[in-house]
Formats: sequence, C-alpha cells, structure tokens
Amino acid sequence: METHAFRRVLQGLLVVRWLAVVFGLSFGSSLVAGEPRPVPNFRPLMQSAIAPSLKLEPLWGDGEFTEGPAPQADGAILFSDIGNRILRFDPRTKAVTTFRDESGKSNGLKFDPQGRLIACEGAGAGGLRRISITDPQGKVTTLADRFDGKRFNSPNDLAIAPNGNVYFSDPRYVGDEPRELDFEGVFLVEPSGKVSVATRDVEKPNGVIVTPDGRTVYVADHNSRVDGAHTLLSFSVQADGTLANQKLLFDFGANHRGIDGMTLDTQGNIYATAGAGDEAGVYVFGPQGAQLAFIPTPGDPTNCVFGVGPEATTLYITSAYPSDGSAKPNYGLYRIRLTKPGYHVYPKVTP
Repeated sequence: METHAFRRVLQGLLVVRWLAVVFGLSFGSSLVAGEPRPVPNFRPLMQSAIAPSLKLEPLWGDGEFTEGPAPQADGAILFSDIGNRILRFDPRTKAVTTFRDESGKSNGLKFDPQGRLIACEGAGAGGLRRISITDPQGKVTTLADRFDGKRFNSPNDLAIAPNGNVYFSDPRYVGDEPRELDFEGVFLVEPSGKVSVATRDVEKPNGVIVTPDGRTVYVADHNSRVDGAHTLLSFSVQADGTLANQKLLFDFGANHRGIDGMTLDTQGNIYATAGAGDEAGVYVFGPQGAQLAFIPTPGDPTNCVFGVGPEATTLYITSAYPSDGSAKPNYGLYRIRLTKPGYHVYPKVTP
C-alpha cells in the first residue's frame, strides 16, 4: 500500500486502457506512442518469452484497496481489502467470499512453511500494527508487534525465507497514530518470535521478496515524495539473517510511481507492480536487474502472485479497476497466463 497521492490517475486513461486490455489488444515488446508503455528507462528484452499475450482477465472489482494476494494449497487466492477484511477467490467458481473480517487493516499476506497465514496488519482506524498468524483452524495470534518495546509504524509487506524467517517492511503511509519508531526499515522475525532490524539502509521500504535459496532479499524502496527513492534494491542475507551489501537494480526516477508489491517465478525473475497511468503495470526483472518484460494493467497495480497447481503459470494481480464514474476508483483482482511458474515457500515449489 502506498500514499493516496499515487492513486490519483486520469479516469479517461483508465477507461481507455481497460477497453484495450479486456478486448485483448496485445502491446508486444515494441511499445509505440499512444500505447501503454513502461517508464522511459525500462526497455523489455524478453517480452514474448515471459508474456506472449497481454490479455488480462478481470475477476472482481468491488474493493476499497486490494493488496497482498497469496495462494492457498487448494489453489484459492487470498487477498486483502485494506478497508478491513481478507477475501478468498476460488479459481474454479470465480466466487469471492470473506476469509476474515476485522483483519487489522491487513496488507501483505504470505503462507509460511507450516501452511499458516502470516499477515502484515497496518495503521489507521482498525489497524493493529502487527504481524499476525492465522492457523489452519482460523485462530489468530500475534507473531510480533514491537521492536525494542516500541510499536511498529505500519507493517506493509512481507517475505518468508525457506528457514521460516519473516522479513517485513515497516513504512508509514497512512494513519494518524503517534509514531514510536524514528525510522522506517525492514525487520526480521525469527520463528522463535525474536525481532531484529534487518536493514535501515532504505528510505521507505514497501514490497519485499526473498530468493528460494534464502541468500538474497529484494526490497522496493518507495518514498512518498516525488523526489524520493523509487528503486528496486537487493541485499545479501548474513549469517544472522540481517541484510547487507545493498545493490541498486533499477531506479524508476523522480516523477514516476515506484514498486509496490512483488513476487518471483521459479527461475528467480522478479515481477514488480509499479507505475501509474500509461506506465502502470507489472515490470519483470531478472535476478540481477535485467529488464525482461512489461505487462500493462488498466489501473495502478498494488501487488501480484502466481497461482498453484493448474494455475502455476497464472499471475494474479491486485489493482485499481477503471472508474465507475465516481471520484475514487474501485480496486480488485485480475489474472493473466504467462510462461513461467511461480515460486512459493508454501505450497512447496522446487525451482
């Protein structure tokens, strides 16, 4: 989730782009003037190898602000509607039902190696500012809500390493609660519940993912300021789980919306939701930052994840939906078939 300023897009552009996507217009790897296109310094090199078709399927569009999609073992996709609920999409029936009410303003969601749902719960009215665990029986407990006795700012997104370590970003975009921490960093929560700072070497961290070997963590540094950081960073995981050796993989630059949520395929490629207006979409990078593909979305995207089982190569995207005529766009869920299967700690996928 990012600042409300990034949500304001030209409604006419959203409608035009919606029609283009729904009716299956493919934009290919040679993007020309007038078509949806990535930021000027992003030049996809392997468009057809990643996304030969750019036809998105709209699934549901009645959310306040959708985020954090995560697949269950049965193939269903859980996702947050930050108004204060977690929803469940069934790929077989296309039904959307409520998985959990009063979600603590959940944002990022992931399943840990034991099949428990780990959620970042944020700030604002109803927000619990914690990392929660929902077990398979539906019991909700707190994994962590403080560092050094101080409440978190607003846990946003998370990644889970193969050893069960949880990395999560803790910016503050919304919410009027007094801040107890004087920095916005990435935290590490060990399976024992011990909390430590993974890195403070960021301005305003958002999306977080960890590689299948557990050796690298990618972080989206997404500052609210127009002239702030809008970058994709990589860090090396140290023996104690903390992060070091920051490397810049891509810089969206000033006046461009940076990365929100991210996911990985089994080859280690990074699928990052970013951009606004013409530039809104999923930006695909190689593990070292190579620019591979761009998948335009009809509204500003917030996060993405691959399905499992028959849906292993299907990318689910939470995103703004085209305007229904009101000043505020709805948010919902899309999917698109790609060529690579996704990586998950749970259900277990071997790269």
